[in-house]
Amino acid sequence: MYFPSTRLRRLRANPTIRAMVNETTVSLDNLVMPLFASAGKNIKKPISSMPGNYQLSVELLAQECKELYALGIKSVLLFGIPETKDDTGMIAAHDDSIIPSAIRAIKQEIPEMYVIADVCNCEYTTHGHCGTIVNNDVDNDLTLKTLAAQAVAFAKAGVDMVAPSDMMDGRIVYIRESLDEEGYTNIPIMAYSAKYASAFYGPFREAAESAPQFGDRKTYQMNPANSNEAMREIELDIEEAADIIMVKPALSYLDIIRRAKDTFNIPIAAYNVSGEFSMVKAAAANGWIDEERITKEILMSIRRAGADIILTYHAKEIAQWLKGEKYF
Repeated sequence: MYFPSTRLRRLRANPTIRAMVNETTVSLDNLVMPLFASAGKNIKKPISSMPGNYQLSVELLAQECKELYALGIKSVLLFGIPETKDDTGMIAAHDDSIIPSAIRAIKQEIPEMYVIADVCNCEYTTHGHCGTIVNNDVDNDLTLKTLAAQAVAFAKAGVDMVAPSDMMDGRIVYIRESLDEEGYTNIPIMAYSAKYASAFYGPFREAAESAPQFGDRKTYQMNPANSNEAMREIELDIEEAADIIMVKPALSYLDIIRRAKDTFNIPIAAYNVSGEFSMVKAAAANGWIDEERITKEILMSIRRAGADIILTYHAKEIAQWLKGEKYF
C-alpha cells in the first residue's frame, strides 16, 4: 500500500500510541558510571575539562558510590590516580595500591555496588603508555604479566569484574588463566575489544593523568578507519573467553556497535567517552543545546545501535533527571 492509504504519522499521533510502538529504551540498569580514585585523604579535585566529575580519595569515592546507588546507578568503573608511578605499572598490583584500596572502601560502605576495575597501565607508568617500554615501544608480552597481576590484585580486593583496556594481543586469555589459577573463576572479563586510537579521549587524559610522555598509542589502539579489523579483535577476545566485549568510543563508532551486535552472540558494552561528554557540556554551557534532551538522544542512539551496557559520565545526571523513574 502507498499514500494516502499508508500514513505512518498515525502511530505518532499522541504520547500513548508513541509509547506503545516505542522500539528502544535506556534503563538505569544499562548504565555504568566511571569514577576516578585518587591517593590521599579528603580529596575532591574537579576535572576542569569534564564538569561535574572529580578525582576522589577513597573515602569520598565510597560516599559517591552510596549516592549513586541510591539514585539507581548500581555499577561503577574505577580508574586510579596513584601517589607514585613506575616504569611498568606493576605499582597498581600491590595490595595497598589505589584501586584495591578503593574497591575495599566501596564494598565496606555499600557491598551491593557492582564494581568494575579498569585494567591498564597508562595511569601508573612514568611514561604514560599502556605497558612496558622496550626499544621505544610497548612490549606486548612483558605487559601481559603486569595486566594479569593487576587483575588478580583487584580480584583479591573484592572486585566484581575486570575490564582490560590496554589492547595488547593475547591479554584476555592471559588474564583469564591467571584469575583461574588463583581461584577467581567467577570473575568476568569485560574486554575493551575494539578500542580505537581516538581524539575523543583528550579530557580523560587530564582526569586520569595518563597522557603519553612521548609518541602516541597507534601501535596498539585501533585505526579509526578500520571496521573489519574490529571484528577480528572482537572474535579473538571471545575465543580467549571474554564475557563482554566493548566498543570505544561509542558515538562515532555506532556502525561498529551495530556490526558487532549482528555478528556476535555476546553482551556488548559501549563507552560514551570523555570527549563526547565534554562536547555536550561545552555546548550546553553556551546555551547552544538542550543538555538533557541531547544527552538522552545520544544514549538512545548507542542503545539503538545494539549496546547492552553504556559506560557514561552522564549516568548520575540521567538518574537525577529521571526523578525516580528507571528508564526513558
